[in-house]
Amino acid sequence: MTLSADEFIRRFLLHVLPDGFQRIRHYGFLANRNKEKKIARCRELLGMKLAANSTEPSELDKDYRDLYEELTGASLKICPSCLRGRMIRISMSAATVKPLPLPSDSS
Repeated sequence: MTLSADEFIRRFLLHVLPDGFQRIRHYGFLANRNKEKKIARCRELLGMKLAANSTEPSELDKDYRDLYEELTGASLKICPSCLRGRMIRISMSAATVKPLPLPSDSS
């Protein structure tokens, strides 16, 4: 995208705070001080299980391939061609399919 100098400066200055203002990135329960305690309290109020006390691996600890297999029954670890070997990406080649042409303005 090409912008004129005036438009670029206008857009840039939208991100500059006025004098006397300070940008706050994290506040409330996401603030660094006592963050773990606050998040644990939020989970307690929401009725969620505490992940720290659990001995089972949580959903967040599982690999996406395992979650996919649980949901669909199909494994991403097995080769789709021979259905025996383990699929490992060695390299990627360039796409061989040509992109679709953009529709022309014929209105």
